[in-house]
Amino acid sequence: MTLLFAFLHHVLAFALVAALAIELVLIKDRISIERARRILRADAIYGASAMLLVIVGFLRVIYFEKGAPYYFHSIPFIVKLLLFITVGILSVYPTMTFLSWRKSVNRGREPVLDPAVIKRIRKLIHYELTCVVLIVLAAAMMARGVGYWG
Repeated sequence: MTLLFAFLHHVLAFALVAALAIELVLIKDRISIERARRILRADAIYGASAMLLVIVGFLRVIYFEKGAPYYFHSIPFIVKLLLFITVGILSVYPTMTFLSWRKSVNRGREPVLDPAVIKRIRKLIHYELTCVVLIVLAAAMMARGVGYWG
C-alpha cells in the first residue's frame, strides 16, 4: 500500500504541474472560446489534483510512511506545507477569473480580458511554478533527513 500511495502522490504532483504549465501556455492576449474551455479544464484538473495531493500526502504521513511525529519534526516538510499553502493562495485569483468566464463561454462568447489581468495571471502562475520547484527541493531535503530535529 505504501508503494501505491507514493505512486499516486507523484502522479498527482505531475498532474498539478502539467495543468499549471498548460494554463500558462494558454493564457495569452486573446482568449478564444475553445482556449477558454481548455483553460477551464486545465484549472479543474489543477484543483482536483491539488485536493487529492493533499489527501494522499496526509494519508502517507499518517499511515504509510514514517509517521506524523517524524514529518512534523522536519523543517523541509513544514516548508513544503507552507509552500503548498502559498501555491493555493496564489491560485485563487486566476481560478476566480477563469470561473467568471463560464457563463459567457457557455453562451458562445469569448471572455474579454484586460491585458493587465492577463499579465497578472501569468505572473501568479509563474510564482506558483516557482513555489512548486521549491517544494521539490524541500522534498529532496526531507527525504535525506536534512533539517530533522526529532
